[in-house]
Amino acid sequence: MTQLDTGLQAKEVCAPPGLAWKLWIYTNYDCNLRCSYCVAKSSPNAARRAIGLQNVKRLVDEAAALNFEQVFFTGGEPFLLNDIYDMLAYSSARVKTNVLTNAMLLRGPRLEKLSAINNDNLVVQVSLDGGNAADHDAYRGAGSWAKGVEGIQLLQQNGFRVRLGTTETPANAARLREVCAFHRSLGIPDEDHFVRPLAKRGYSKEGLELNMGNLVPELTVNIDGIFWHPLSTDADMQVSKTMFPLVKAMERVQSVLDEMARNGAAPVMTFT
Repeated sequence: MTQLDTGLQAKEVCAPPGLAWKLWIYTNYDCNLRCSYCVAKSSPNAARRAIGLQNVKRLVDEAAALNFEQVFFTGGEPFLLNDIYDMLAYSSARVKTNVLTNAMLLRGPRLEKLSAINNDNLVVQVSLDGGNAADHDAYRGAGSWAKGVEGIQLLQQNGFRVRLGTTETPANAARLREVCAFHRSLGIPDEDHFVRPLAKRGYSKEGLELNMGNLVPELTVNIDGIFWHPLSTDADMQVSKTMFPLVKAMERVQSVLDEMARNGAAPVMTFT
């Protein structure tokens, strides 16, 4: 079943022990879209704030040594970067790797470069907010659905495993089952599609209030340090002002989780 079949709620989980560590890397903050609900405040006018290949290599090496389950690359739009292919090749040779994209740029030379590094450890996660253009474009901009769907199909034709991430919004809430029907028509299995609620962070003025108290941690890195979860790199979610070493941030997160557990208030929501 998809999360849609279980009530469109973020999965409820128990806090650690046994936390499966995930590492998220904000590669950049500039984007080809200006989504009105963007939690990262990305846009074509946003400063790039690129993390850089050498930092990525060190982060991946530390994550692999610490037995992280997966590494996720996000932005901004990662495929605006010339070195994203080197990042993905390095990471996917060492750990399960996911890259988030709107898929609108993945054609021509960009698709050729990505196809050259395709392997079983690499998954491309595409944002798709509707089974039709109106539902998707309402928050992402006119024409983005058609180009995104074309990008999905091109990825599939080139042998990529494609996951879909859907954000529930007032525009698509009544037709989320149509999104599931649409992803099935593309040959994407239910386990590779998830639906998450709208978060009140970044540009979004509506949605769920999210913080360290209700989000299961997924260690997230940008050029400013390490954060609790990829849904926000705001100051209130920061756990370290330096990128390295990852283990120190893990210890900090575990300490906070232990304190929450002692107080009987463990985080219960995960969005990935």
